Amino acid sequence: MAAGVVTVWEIRGKLYAMKTTIDGAGRLVIPKEIRREAGLRPGMPLDIRWRDGHIEIEPSPLPVKLVRRGRLLVAEPQQPVPALTTEVVERTRTVLRRERSRGA
Repeated sequence: MAAGVVTVWEIRGKLYAMKTTIDGAGRLVIPKEIRREAGLRPGMPLDIRWRDGHIEIEPSPLPVKLVRRGRLLVAEPQQPVPALTTEVVERTRTVLRRERSRGA
């Protein structure tokens, strides 16, 4: 398979597998649909780990500072955070519903 070529199998709207290659510079192509579902954006910091024979990739946690507001301890982001959109809220609700229905 040539560098940058991606194969994705989709069954009933769910991505089940992906094959890709790593180019000479160590770059990996992640398909658009997976990036969208995971909320990955260009330039976003990612944590990459090797655990139990698997490579795990996930967005790095947002750096926060704990600040006391009255009797409450509140996490304040230490960098600008984009506004929460209706699309993000609805996508999150859909994922949570799907996860809860599987566990029921």
